Amino acid sequence: MIATLTRLAPHILSLLRIASALLLLQHGTTKVLGFPATQMTGVDLTSPPGIAGIIELVGGALLLVGLFSRPVAFILSGMTAVAYFMVHAPQNFFPLVNGGELAALYCFVFLYLTFAGPGPWSVDALRGGERA
Repeated sequence: MIATLTRLAPHILSLLRIASALLLLQHGTTKVLGFPATQMTGVDLTSPPGIAGIIELVGGALLLVGLFSRPVAFILSGMTAVAYFMVHAPQNFFPLVNGGELAALYCFVFLYLTFAGPGPWSVDALRGGERA
């Protein structure tokens, strides 16, 4: 059982990267492309939320396919940390109360991906930049 779990770990790493990228990508598409429509749709792209939207859109797309995964994950980790401390933390100390659980979780998932890499299902692995 343990051997099977260990053998599957790189593939689950790829699934974590893909799922995280898809979830983050929605934040970018609503801000930049207006889909799906949310309260963040139509933000000024030169404002901090708009700049975050561009980073979410481009970074989410790159991370989804696994291209330049480590540097992109590092940038996304930093962006989500900034989002937490600028938007959520001033409201309340506790993430459950300040609504920052998602930003904090993204921060640590992307930080993990910075060190763990994209996994075998990635353009980086196909290009030989990462070991599959």
